[in-house]
Amino acid sequence: MDKNIVILISGSGSNMAAIVNASLKERWAERHGARVAAVVSNRSDAAGLAMAREHRIPTAALDHKTFDSREAFDAALMAEIDRHHPALVVLAGFMRILTPGFVQHYAGRLVNIHPSLLPAFPGLHTHRRAIEAGCRFAGCTVHRVTAELDHGEYLDQAVVPVLPGDTPEALAARVLAQEHQIYPKVVERLIAA
Repeated sequence: MDKNIVILISGSGSNMAAIVNASLKERWAERHGARVAAVVSNRSDAAGLAMAREHRIPTAALDHKTFDSREAFDAALMAEIDRHHPALVVLAGFMRILTPGFVQHYAGRLVNIHPSLLPAFPGLHTHRRAIEAGCRFAGCTVHRVTAELDHGEYLDQAVVPVLPGDTPEALAARVLAQEHQIYPKVVERLIAA
């Protein structure tokens, strides 16, 4: 039985690319019966969609601005995702707060990566906030998604130092490099279970 993974993106899709590349390099299809079955975005101009198409992964774009409500968008998004019968739904830079109904629909199958060491700095502007707070360390967290923003079981974390004179952009780049390491490993662990 295939274990389909659906990845949701809003932008460049660098974490999606890391997961796709790991799935190929580590032979997830042969070893786990798993594959990235689709990449879906809320923005038709998301650069990650082109990368997915280059790998012959089906893509879809649903513009959230064309829906009357968050619930209506999430219902359409669920219909698109469910066409692929996902074992796992992976948020990879998907910049939308999801409704409780969406989260419940994928309970136990929905994961996200957040660019901070949760529970510190949920939400946006994590790198600037870490620097302003005088943190000596920052990082990223892969977690299960719950109805509460950036909460849920922590599945892995990676730590990077905050360097003297760091800018949010410089710190973000170092954290992103760690995201690309830990996110594919967590996804593989979940689909191999």
